[in-house]
Amino acid sequence: METTDQATEGDPLKTGEDGAEAGTVPSATELKKKSCKELGFSKLSHWRTAVFFLSLFLCLTIVFAFSFIIPCPVRPQYLVTWNSSFPGAATYNFLAFEHANEDKVMDVLFVLKTTEVTQNRSCADEGLSSPCVFLLALDGTHGENLWDCPLEPDFHWAQCGLERETGRTWDCLLSHSDKLIAIDKRTGTKIWQQSQPTGLRSSAPVLSVPDLDGDKVGDVALVASDNTQTQLVLLSGKTGDQIVYLLVDTGLYGWALWKIAAKAKAGMDMGLKKDQHLERNASGTDGLVPIYESAVSRMLKTDETDDSSNLLVVAGKEVALLDGKHLELLWRFNTSSVLSEPSFGHFNKDGLIDVVIEEDIGNNTKRIIILDGKTGGVLWEVQLLASPNSPRPVSIDTTNYFSVFMFWGLMPSESNSSVSERRSYMLHPLYSNVLLESTNVLDHIIAFKATLMERGRHAAYILLIGPKEEGAEGTVVLSKRKLKEDVPDSKVLRFGDGTTKSNEDIKEAFNRLRFSDW
Repeated sequence: METTDQATEGDPLKTGEDGAEAGTVPSATELKKKSCKELGFSKLSHWRTAVFFLSLFLCLTIVFAFSFIIPCPVRPQYLVTWNSSFPGAATYNFLAFEHANEDKVMDVLFVLKTTEVTQNRSCADEGLSSPCVFLLALDGTHGENLWDCPLEPDFHWAQCGLERETGRTWDCLLSHSDKLIAIDKRTGTKIWQQSQPTGLRSSAPVLSVPDLDGDKVGDVALVASDNTQTQLVLLSGKTGDQIVYLLVDTGLYGWALWKIAAKAKAGMDMGLKKDQHLERNASGTDGLVPIYESAVSRMLKTDETDDSSNLLVVAGKEVALLDGKHLELLWRFNTSSVLSEPSFGHFNKDGLIDVVIEEDIGNNTKRIIILDGKTGGVLWEVQLLASPNSPRPVSIDTTNYFSVFMFWGLMPSESNSSVSERRSYMLHPLYSNVLLESTNVLDHIIAFKATLMERGRHAAYILLIGPKEEGAEGTVVLSKRKLKEDVPDSKVLRFGDGTTKSNEDIKEAFNRLRFSDW
């Protein structure tokens, strides 16, 4: 039988065996090359592993080093509620929220009339007779005293928030005795002091105007009015020196700023823009633009941070909204009598600010009305007993583009035939037929405000409590309370066609709210 050395398909193993026998074993040179190549790959693999772990080690070292060098920002720890008491003192209807320190939490400014605020700070230390007036700043986190500024009595008015984008080194302007004084909100330092302008005594609000005297600092305007005339005084924002003094008939007028500047000093009007709309409507004799010629009892800006915001006017038996840029009437609402200063908030989601008023409807009863900021129509209303010492309504904006409203009084269904009771109520616009009622404050309230203590969070309200007569001596208490702290113990009141949600669901809706300063 013929044999062959070639491998066949049916004998697959023969190749390896025969190959060995046939002399196909690699030479020594080939084995050496192969061994060197495998050794090179092995060394390269070790180097790659070493470089990887070295890089990982360096990255972790840098991360841990920077975690200690640049630590993560720590949110300030605040008390949910705090109280600061001042025995033997008097206080006034003034509260302001400002950043008086660097912890990013709003601090509280208010005014006391007392002999001393601490053992180391008295009227006598400043060479003032006792009692004197103190402007104080309390820490918003714990209620501790940050600074105080002693002044001569008596206190007239104060306004803060005047530093924004003006170049001014002060934030608060205060009227006391026969003086005006500008104060730094961070230290309580007096930046400048001037005598009160002659003529009528001015009052808040203070108006911000552009730099007229060329010192690169925004100036301010003070307005005073009585039944016969209105007085306008422009002061230098840098020094408090008087720039312009003007006197016109009583009423609400617009006056082009360039005309005011031109009256003060030749060339001062250079660079100021002229509004053609106002120029067409101005009087040919004095340049005034009549806006509201009836006696005005109150005038408010809908946005305190915007000098061109709309103006709300309360006059006689009506409330009117004016366009802040063109000074034209947008709408008016007839009312019997407005009890307190109107406030603002967002009841619907149209992006326009709505108006809250308290109307006296007789028989110790008031009607709280929320007016549509666009049309002046009634969006919501409720009747309450007009309990004495009930502060004006307030609101706080939420991330849902509406506000939570808070007001005071007494629901008729909760009365025990006495209107001396007073309770607070919270309104959630999405549950407009439900109110949360709270009875946590029984003392006499001098001032009341609500705000966000931190940017986008920590909604709280501040109460200034003192003797029944403003300026009378007694124990003064300033207290802060987180808004949501009232929810668990509050009572759910339903009226009209109420929601089918349970009381627990209603309270949970309040607890889920997230607040915003937009």
